[in-house]
Amino acid sequence: MNLRRDVFQAIADPTRRAILMLVATKAMTAGAIAANFDTARPTVSKHLQILTTCELLEQEYNGREIYYHFNPEKMKEVSDFIEPFRKMWDNRFNKLESIMRSRHSKK
Repeated sequence: MNLRRDVFQAIADPTRRAILMLVATKAMTAGAIAANFDTARPTVSKHLQILTTCELLEQEYNGREIYYHFNPEKMKEVSDFIEPFRKMWDNRFNKLESIMRSRHSKK
């Protein structure tokens, strides 16, 4: 059974988040990525497959090697989803800070 995955399912896993952090600065091969983890290479390959399916990573073929690139445009889905929550919490913290300042200045 082939389950449809989305970026939120993909980034839910700590290993996949670590992979994204690795390739965010430079393209890497599967072997180079796997060398950073204490897990079997097929396990890392499965994570790469999920990240590629969700379009968080893009593949570039260079001869026999496949290089994985981070796709920042796809992360925009996550950013767009989180933005209203960030604004809400910023407003709440600003209100709390205002209350704390007004109480402090009354002393």
